[in-house]
Amino acid sequence: MAKAKQKQAEAATDKAAPAIPFVGDITKFLETGAPADIREAIAKAGKDDILSGTFPYDEEMKTKDYDKHMEKLQVELVKMLYDLLSTGKRLCVLFEGRDAAGKGGAIERMRENLNPRSAHIVALPKPTEREATQWYFQRYTDWLPAAGEIALFDRSWYNRGVVEHVFGFCTPEQRKLFFRQLPDYEKMLVDEGIILVKLWLNVGRAEQLRRFLAREADLLKQWKLSWIDVEGLKKWDAYTDAIRETLAKSHTDVAPWTVIRADDKKRARLAAIQTVLNAVDYAGKDKKAIGKIDGSICGGPKILDA
Repeated sequence: MAKAKQKQAEAATDKAAPAIPFVGDITKFLETGAPADIREAIAKAGKDDILSGTFPYDEEMKTKDYDKHMEKLQVELVKMLYDLLSTGKRLCVLFEGRDAAGKGGAIERMRENLNPRSAHIVALPKPTEREATQWYFQRYTDWLPAAGEIALFDRSWYNRGVVEHVFGFCTPEQRKLFFRQLPDYEKMLVDEGIILVKLWLNVGRAEQLRRFLAREADLLKQWKLSWIDVEGLKKWDAYTDAIRETLAKSHTDVAPWTVIRADDKKRARLAAIQTVLNAVDYAGKDKKAIGKIDGSICGGPKILDA
C-alpha cells in the first residue's frame, strides 16, 4: 500500500506544471517596493478607471466607439499595404516605450488584417556573441523592409538609448557613439526612400504596475514576464531620465518622434494606426475614415510630461 501511494505521489509530481519564472515577483514588489501612492491608486481603481492623475480622460474609451473607429482604420491599412505593393514603397515603424505600455497589442492590431508575407514583426532577441562585436546598427539593418513591405519593430536600435543604459549593458562611450551616429543612420534610411515612423508609447507608473499584476495573474500571459520587467519596476526614475534624454537627442526634422500617452490602450492603438496612415501617401486614402488624431494624448516629445 505504501509503495502504491508513493508511486501516485511521484506521478502527481511529474504531471505538476513547471514553475514559471518571475510569477509572484510583481506582487512582492507591489507589497514591499511600490510607493504608497501607487499602491493606493491601484487598490482604489475600478476596472475602467484611468490611474494617471494627469491623463485627459477619467475612464477608458467605450468599446463600441473603439470598435467602430478601428474597423475603418483596418480598411485603410489594407488599402495602404496594397498601394505599397503596387508602388514598391517601403515602410518601417518603430514601436518603443515603457514596459507594459501596449506596444505588442498595438502592433498586433496594426497587422491583424495584413498579409504577413508583406507586413512582418521584427522582435530581435539578445545579441549573439558575434552580433555584439558588430557595428551596433548592423543587425537591425538586416531587417529593414524591401519594396512593398512593412517592417514593424517591437523595440529597435533605441535599446541602446534606454534599456541598455539603465541596466549597464553598454558603456557610456558606446552610448555616446550611438547618439553621434544615430542622426546620420536615420537620415540614410529616409534618403534611401524608406518611410520611417517612430512611435513612443508612454504609460504612468501605477498603470504599468497594474498591467504587470494582470499579466502575472493570467496563465496565458505569464510567459511575457522577464527579469528586465521585474528589475525595471525598481528603476522608474532612471528610465524616466534615459527616456527624456533619448527623445531630446533623437527627435529630428528628418525622423521625428510621435509620443502617445497609452494609459488607455484603446485610444493609444487608434492614435498609433492613425499616425502611420497619415505618414504614407496611398491611393484611395479616406481622411474622414482615418479621423483627427487626439492631440491630448498624441504629439511630440513635449506631451510625455503633459
